[in-house]
Amino acid sequence: MISYRDNIVFMIAKAHQRAQSVLKGHLQAFGLTPMQCLFMESLWEEDGLSVGEIGRRIALDTATLAGILDRMVTAGWVRREADPDDGRVARVYLTDKAGSAMTELAASIERTNNELLKSFSMEEKLLFKRFLRDIKE
Repeated sequence: MISYRDNIVFMIAKAHQRAQSVLKGHLQAFGLTPMQCLFMESLWEEDGLSVGEIGRRIALDTATLAGILDRMVTAGWVRREADPDDGRVARVYLTDKAGSAMTELAASIERTNNELLKSFSMEEKLLFKRFLRDIKE
């Protein structure tokens, strides 16, 4: 029987907990959760996405996104507008607040990555990312 120490699901879960904890610490000054930051990252790549498109990009269902979006609108990070071509579709845009914090948020994410991967060589970092992508797929 496999030991829990060698159980890949357990190891990934514990690594996830540590990564989330480190990122939460770095985002605390902004009052953002890791999921809210991920939501904004999708808009950094392409502002004005529909809620459904954001969900596809960050792999979340629209019910989960609705709560995240509502809190982010209330906090002033994003604004929601009806699509001019289809009023049933909500488009999401970063606010000036989000735009002005983008550089600092990106630095927080980079600090998190660096902290978590500090003991890895460059080759190990590349392999680790590839392995995670392979598992995800």
